Amino acid sequence: MHMMDKLFILSLIGLLTLTAYGAAAKMVYTDLDILKKLENFDIPEDDDADDHYDTKLSDLASFTSRGSGKNLVNVDTFGAAGDGVSDDTQAFVSAWKQACGTPKSVLLVPQGRTYLVNATKFNGPCERKLIIQIDGTIVAPDEPSNWDPKFQRIWLEFSKLKGVVFQGNGVIDGSGSKWWAASCKKNKSNPCKSAPTAFTIESSSGVKVRGLTIQNSQQMNFIIARSTSVRVYKVMVSSPGDSPNTDGIHITGSTNVVLQDCKIGTGDDCVSIVNASSNIKMKRIYCGPGHGISIGSLGNHNSTGIVTKVVLDTAFLKETTNGLRIKTYQGGSGYVKGVRFSNVVMQDVSNPILIDQFYCDNPTSCQNQTSAVKISQIMYRNITGTTKSEKAIKFACSDSVPCSHIVLNNVNLEGKDGQVEAYCNSAEGFGYGVIHPSADCLYSHDDKGLDQSDKSRHILVTEEAETGHDEL
Repeated sequence: MHMMDKLFILSLIGLLTLTAYGAAAKMVYTDLDILKKLENFDIPEDDDADDHYDTKLSDLASFTSRGSGKNLVNVDTFGAAGDGVSDDTQAFVSAWKQACGTPKSVLLVPQGRTYLVNATKFNGPCERKLIIQIDGTIVAPDEPSNWDPKFQRIWLEFSKLKGVVFQGNGVIDGSGSKWWAASCKKNKSNPCKSAPTAFTIESSSGVKVRGLTIQNSQQMNFIIARSTSVRVYKVMVSSPGDSPNTDGIHITGSTNVVLQDCKIGTGDDCVSIVNASSNIKMKRIYCGPGHGISIGSLGNHNSTGIVTKVVLDTAFLKETTNGLRIKTYQGGSGYVKGVRFSNVVMQDVSNPILIDQFYCDNPTSCQNQTSAVKISQIMYRNITGTTKSEKAIKFACSDSVPCSHIVLNNVNLEGKDGQVEAYCNSAEGFGYGVIHPSADCLYSHDDKGLDQSDKSRHILVTEEAETGHDEL
């Protein structure tokens, strides 16, 4: 915690000792307790990440030597043509079977070659210390009409793995352009249907992914599903800004996930975190183009959504359609709790800080409903930059399930014309440090946007609790 922040909190406690009592004092002390939790909350990461990837294949001869202890499994040995035209699926399946079944194997996809592979599930469990070294390019068939109907949602899926490393300078290319053209988001006359994810880690633990490029996915680029202890380093995700539903890295049902030093540009969320996910840390993330870094969507079709303990530390967002977003449908249940966004720089970002509990992305309009996913204990710290939106801060929360304990610390967002505002509906919280635009609505509960001039304001913790909320 910075020294000025400590002084602020100490002086506030002193003031309360003299003047506050009853419900007001209890509320502020609760706020301070939550603030302390958010300030100190962190998720362990591997600062020496490179040390986990000491297996290098620059000298392939070392893998054939008697003393190497490694078992090199080259897809070319199993008949892969590597010309980008011939179907190499069976060669990959055969190579996987051998590598997975042999301890200390290195499955090699050689550089300088392009391998056409159809939708495939690579299942574990495997023997210990398996490394998947991808230095070449793996491409998907580009024609949706020829896709195997058994694999409508996947292209390359790896499941039931433990302690497996994916690494290399290679490319996983989904050849998605025809899929995008067939999307109902591209043309409303098209039917709305699912499309494959390029690269999926499913029901696995202790997996590391480093250095790969994932691009042009048919739909989502990279999914981490129902897995624990997954570390992703220096991965690049690239799809056009107008490619529909091509989330960069999508995390669902997973815990203890670290995304570090990743560059993501896509047509949907750079990172999306959805139900049953917790202990997620993102560090040094570049996002753009895309729809920002999102928790959600949650609660669609009256479902339960729970996301807890999420940290974003150091990010740069450029010309994204949203910045730091939490999005939930009306009618859902569950909660989002314990989130800290810190040290984020934005350049010409729309909706830089956004909580939207009225989100709707269904083909038909969403009905008004009173139940909602509860959102609380969310911190925005050291958020700076420029925005295209008049509402730089927008908390559109449910009247029946308000957002609570929203914390702003050193937020400075400038509009292109110098005029920005904050908007709140049914949102309660506090701020400290410089907050621009001023977010009085967050603690005054007047539930309306406030036009702000160029001046910044210091916001103190509210000492009164009010319960009135107007309709959005």
